[in-house]
Amino acid sequence: MAVEIVTVPCLQDNYAFVLHDPVTQETAVVDVPDAAPIKDVLEARGWKITQIWLTHHHFDHVDGLPGLLASHPAQVIGAAADAHRLPPLDIQVAQGDTFSFAGAPVHIIDVSGHTLNHIALHVPAANAVFTADSLMALGCGRLFEGTPTQMWDSLCKLSALPPETIVCSGHEYTQSNARFALTIDPANQALISRAQEIDKLRAQNIATVPSSLQLELATNPFLRATDPAIQAHLNMVGANAADVFTEIRARKDRF
Repeated sequence: MAVEIVTVPCLQDNYAFVLHDPVTQETAVVDVPDAAPIKDVLEARGWKITQIWLTHHHFDHVDGLPGLLASHPAQVIGAAADAHRLPPLDIQVAQGDTFSFAGAPVHIIDVSGHTLNHIALHVPAANAVFTADSLMALGCGRLFEGTPTQMWDSLCKLSALPPETIVCSGHEYTQSNARFALTIDPANQALISRAQEIDKLRAQNIATVPSSLQLELATNPFLRATDPAIQAHLNMVGANAADVFTEIRARKDRF
């Protein structure tokens, strides 16, 4: 499946994603923070949307939907458990469900934590997962509704995907996330190198999203709560991983 994935900057620091399959000509959009930049991508390429996937209800992921649908009608897919606070859905999904895009399965993963009923969408044939504000580049979403244990469980689900999976997350927070990560895992040479590369990219206004799961597993402290070096740095050697994650998240909230 030779799907093209376009990262679309929206608003101040959001990202939407457009997937296009050149064989079937099917096109999907993941989250709609703002209609205009997504329309620009579609119209420049002559693509017609068939599906829109919503990860969660926050305004900066859905507010552009009416404007996009007005000129690009498509099926809207989102979490059944959040249907009461999402825009109207044509297809409602839940943990473990699949639906088809361009003849390939899209797997639904409940990644509650940032919000309750937040979903991620894994497309194995495209080697990609769309995580929005759950797993982020060098970070994870702030816990507005869920508990630390819920978010840790969600991150464990995502960590179990193939390491070559491309992680398409929802915001350009990576540079600030890197600064924080270095306070948690200061001797991690892979993290040090990544932080330096991120600084170079952002100096040129180049996006740091998407990333790869392999890179996140090596450098993202929110995925590394079982790492002995991090546990030692936090004076939590041998602690339960969920408790270590909770401490890391609390420190990020104060950072």
